Amino acid sequence: MRCRPAAARRRGAVPVNRAEREAAVRRIMRESSPRVPPELYADALRRGRRMLGRRVAARRLLWLLLCAAALAFTVWAVNARPWERPPSETTPPLPGW
Repeated sequence: MRCRPAAARRRGAVPVNRAEREAAVRRIMRESSPRVPPELYADALRRGRRMLGRRVAARRLLWLLLCAAALAFTVWAVNARPWERPPSETTPPLPGW
């Protein structure tokens, strides 16, 4: 027999073995589903459309920021030329002088 956590024991009967779990699932499936208010569908649809719109707007904004960053980096690289060696500040010592 497996031990149940203290929190599960306080909440009530928690199915431990497979037969108990199956019986609990069958009991839940037999019960009638709760009534859903008719306006809930319209609210969920409206909220879903709003969330989708926000997600699309955020994605477009991030693409715009990415393109602006790539353009700024390109302009900086063309002007700064970081791949070129900077001119030397001092002359190297000349041996034999």
